[in-house]
Amino acid sequence: MAFDQICGRNLQKLIRFSSTVSFFSLINQYTPNCLHIQKHNYTNVYMKWKKDSYLESIDTIHKSIELKPILALKNCITTSLEGCIPISDVSKKGLQLDVPIKVARFLRLYPSIFEEFIGPKYNLPWFRLTPEAAMLNDEEQTVYRDYKADLQERLKKFICMSVENRLPLKIIQGMIWYLGLPDNYLSNLEENNLDECFKVVEMGDGLKGLSVVKTEKDEKILSVFESNALRNGKGISIPLFPSKGLRLKTKILDWLDHFQKLPYVSPYEKCPPDLYPDSDVAEKRVVGVLHELLSLFVEHSAERKKLLCLRKYLGLPQKVHKAFERHPHVFYLSLRNKTCTAILKEAYYDETAIKVHPLAQVRAKYIDLVKESKCILKNRRQGNRNLKGEDELMMQGQESG
Repeated sequence: MAFDQICGRNLQKLIRFSSTVSFFSLINQYTPNCLHIQKHNYTNVYMKWKKDSYLESIDTIHKSIELKPILALKNCITTSLEGCIPISDVSKKGLQLDVPIKVARFLRLYPSIFEEFIGPKYNLPWFRLTPEAAMLNDEEQTVYRDYKADLQERLKKFICMSVENRLPLKIIQGMIWYLGLPDNYLSNLEENNLDECFKVVEMGDGLKGLSVVKTEKDEKILSVFESNALRNGKGISIPLFPSKGLRLKTKILDWLDHFQKLPYVSPYEKCPPDLYPDSDVAEKRVVGVLHELLSLFVEHSAERKKLLCLRKYLGLPQKVHKAFERHPHVFYLSLRNKTCTAILKEAYYDETAIKVHPLAQVRAKYIDLVKESKCILKNRRQGNRNLKGEDELMMQGQESG
């Protein structure tokens, strides 16, 4: 009999007896290599992708790419001593601020946020925040101050998911937007009064990093799966949200049932050294890491290419991107904005499962301001057309006279 078949039967025996005997204690009685070498043929388990109109319509997710450079420019203005800046201060920072077009033209696209005027110096356009945007900025700063502990805890969890409990500062900076931290957070670490568990370290090749030093007194960090299982008094399982109107084949339902019963490895625990990379248990760990990562973010979503940059630091496999495709009942992939965005379904289909990010409401209000800009520009164009029509009528009247 094939070795894989023997291992598979052993695993089935474990599952059948798990109701009366602790599943994890039974696992320890079997040779770890036998458990971890067992495989399941993922190539035969194919689930069709189905468009989700609800997830495709959430502005806080899909306008996040547009909002990021807007807030970056807003921060340039608010950090200025005068509270306003000439266009020359930011005209050459388009690439640095992720502005997709000329900066002056971009600022003029959002009249509800940026107000243009003739400044006190130089014969150049100047920009300041509108009263509405200034009030919203104050609200944003209040969130940073009042929820400082929450934001630090999210950063701590993000670092603790890494293989060595440390990450390069440049990697953290690349995820600042998703974690909901201020743009200048890492450049003002001393002013932020980070907890003692955070340490700036050397990571070689001139790279500096931020580490989290754990002590025996520290409480165990629980993932969302573990916290919800503890709260509900049930075992750890991955909540599934299949696409509406999509019928799953019996083979896939059996595979999902098998997948749910596999042991769960927390993202905050070291990956077992005997965990076979191509095993189902390893696949479940990858799903758990991605789920936990997205749960920390403001919109519970991120560009997939950004997540792939974390692969080696989080101990994820080379083909980690396939986890999103193999588990469409956990993650949704949207192709809007000419990019691929990974969305955590549970965050939008079960409001009680994942804690809302403190900054989420503020960003939603910024997006409302962005929408107002589109209305203002539309009214301006309509007004210009009306004026042009009136001028043409006057000219025709003069000619006929």
